[in-house]
Amino acid sequence: MAKSVDDLAQHGERGGAAEDPAELVAREEQVFGDNPLEVRESDHYTHEYVGGFVDKWDDLIDWKKRYESEGRFFIDQLKARGVESVLDVATGTGFHSVRLLEEGFETVSADGSPQMLAKAFSNGLTYGGHILRVVHADWRWLNRDVHGEYDAIICLGNSFTHLFSERDRRKALAEFYAMLKHDGVLIIDQRNYDAILDDGFSSKHTYYYAGDDVSAEPDHVDEGLARFKYTFPDKSEFFLNMYPLRKNYVRRLLREVGFQRIDTYGDFQETYADQDPDFFIHVAEKNYRTEEELSDVYSTAVHTARDYYNSEDADNFYYHVWGGNDIHVGLYNTPDEDIDAASRRTVERMASKVEITPETRILDIGSGYGGAARYLAKTYGCKVACLNLSEVENARNVQFNEAAGLSELIEVKDGSFEDIPFQDNAFDLVWSQDAILHSGDRERVLEEVTRVLSKGGSFVFTDPMAADTARKRDLGPILDRLNLDTMGSPGFYRRELARLGLQTIDFEDLSSYLPVHYQRVLDVLESRESELSDRIGEEYRTKMKRGLRAWVESGNAGSLAWGIIHARA
Repeated sequence: MAKSVDDLAQHGERGGAAEDPAELVAREEQVFGDNPLEVRESDHYTHEYVGGFVDKWDDLIDWKKRYESEGRFFIDQLKARGVESVLDVATGTGFHSVRLLEEGFETVSADGSPQMLAKAFSNGLTYGGHILRVVHADWRWLNRDVHGEYDAIICLGNSFTHLFSERDRRKALAEFYAMLKHDGVLIIDQRNYDAILDDGFSSKHTYYYAGDDVSAEPDHVDEGLARFKYTFPDKSEFFLNMYPLRKNYVRRLLREVGFQRIDTYGDFQETYADQDPDFFIHVAEKNYRTEEELSDVYSTAVHTARDYYNSEDADNFYYHVWGGNDIHVGLYNTPDEDIDAASRRTVERMASKVEITPETRILDIGSGYGGAARYLAKTYGCKVACLNLSEVENARNVQFNEAAGLSELIEVKDGSFEDIPFQDNAFDLVWSQDAILHSGDRERVLEEVTRVLSKGGSFVFTDPMAADTARKRDLGPILDRLNLDTMGSPGFYRRELARLGLQTIDFEDLSSYLPVHYQRVLDVLESRESELSDRIGEEYRTKMKRGLRAWVESGNAGSLAWGIIHARA
């Protein structure tokens, strides 16, 4: 049964001794012990939201400004999915619960802080005379404390960051998932801790904490703690100890719990640079999708890449300029060597890293025109599956395979490497050349590779990367050209492969070939520009030349890395 605010005041926090109601609501002092930086426990937040802090919380948020800044984002997300019932699991002082009630949603308001619930109930009456249905609940036992199923669950206000252990985070998400109807949606937000951890704190002070003369700034940040200090006009100070959740880590947890589609917005915008937003909002759908429907699940970066490679200009550029067989970086004996010959040398070098027999099952992710697959199938007599997101490139791949008499050995499949449409342990070798950079969720790609790789199997790939020592500002022109927020790096791939249990056998650093290759492509484009003008539009050619020069400059400056990575399951 839901506890009323009176119940909370009478009985205090769950299972605890009874406390005086006035003391419960008005308690001013936060207690963090002798060393606040050691306070890294999921349960401690209930002691952080003391009465004095809760009373000032609305000054920090500023309901009017937040209403204006977020607009109808959450309301539109819910209504677009036909949502009627909503469980607000991080009610706080009630801003979103009141907003939902105003819009006609059947709303239940839950929170782990009795002080917050008391304030929310009072705010509901003040703002529109709403009587909130409040429930004192711990997310880890949500199904015990709250009954029923809901069309949507919202967990807003950077609240999920209060959970310090991965076990608690997984348990809470599992509880959310279980309480959603079969086609339900979870909306969960978080600070942009990636930017804070990697580049230091900055804030536009626009969307979430918009109160005048109120500051919310980090007092201490490390990979396991973000301790924020909140300062109010009367010079009072309060603190919150939170876990700094990285964006893709949260996305991974949501996927592993079972959510099928996860869209991530930055400050309510679908398109953003990773370091720009103050907050990320994840919209996770429970609704199960078949393999045929998975194309709707791909990240924004993958959709962008698909549209690009399907364009007539791109197809003609890669077919007529880049060589039309292998669309990747080549190994050059001389700077003016034929692109196709240099590209084939890369394929041969990669193949020499592993043992391949006619029985070897190979998957090429991001296979382009299928040049590597044809080389492997013809040379070793093995079967190769090509997975690629461009239908235009795949059509050329099929045509070339038929002309080479290799159709029986090569399967060409439309799809994304973020959701590989093959069974677990299906391949002895996963192969990829200069494709993974196009993903907005590279961790997801590596997880999928690991899933389909057999025990003892090999993963051999190349990818244009940021050098481990590169600064983000050095990569700006490259990222802009590719419509990307970030690039991988040798260190990133080593860490992620190790996390997934793959042993990195070798990284052959061939970074010096990267600017040579892009200079060669630029030279060919410029020398043949007049004859290609009818096939490749002027705007595309202009942007491509600018982009190629950026690759050359960044490569020569040492900001980029490239080479062959070999890992084994």
